[in-house]
Amino acid sequence: MNPIVLIPARMAATRLPGKPLADIDGVPMIVRVLRQAQAAGAGAVAVAAGDREIVEAVEAAGGRAVLTDPDLPSGSDRILAALDALDPRGERDVVINLQGDMPFVDPSVVTACASLLAEQPDCDIATVVAPEASPADRTNADVVKAILSLAPEAREGRALYFTRSTLYGDQPVWRHVGIYGYRREALVQFNAAQPSPLERREKLEQLRALELGLSIWASVADAAPISVDTPADLAAARHFAETIGGPP
Repeated sequence: MNPIVLIPARMAATRLPGKPLADIDGVPMIVRVLRQAQAAGAGAVAVAAGDREIVEAVEAAGGRAVLTDPDLPSGSDRILAALDALDPRGERDVVINLQGDMPFVDPSVVTACASLLAEQPDCDIATVVAPEASPADRTNADVVKAILSLAPEAREGRALYFTRSTLYGDQPVWRHVGIYGYRREALVQFNAAQPSPLERREKLEQLRALELGLSIWASVADAAPISVDTPADLAAARHFAETIGGPP
């Protein structure tokens, strides 16, 4: 495999405008994500930026960024545009889509996606899940749950469905972590398709892939990474950065 890690980011986030450049203990959030991706060693890393300011911040930190059309509708559209710009010959056969709002994502989460694609020949898209943080996750529509075909004690399995609905029973509930590894042809097929009925119903784009017949596998992480979507999330991320200390 010849993977590349792409991080989509744009300034016009609905709940937290400008969040890629939000300062977290002296470091813009997008730069923290970039550094975690680089630490994974899963392949070349670049930011698929929707705005010039993001490109400038990444380049100032020694990273690579591609300016994409700010009007692209989704992160997957943005990474495909960046991929075409960075790799017009199609040499990169695996693309890891790492969200730009996970400033402390464990590098092992990134490598897990690449490993799944290497180990499972019938896996078109790899992703990550983590155990529920509390029983309240089961009824929280903001928590996306993954239903997996997972043997006891196994750390990876095929995804059967994703939902925002309440899940019942005494089996583990897996929170979906928004990181994907695509085989290049799967990414192209996914982006070429219109939103599917289940995707529109649940507001979850991964269901489009399942309705297309693409196979999604998930690796189990020990915990979900901090994700920054709101001012409260940003405050929590800043507090976490102060807690762990270390150089910015």
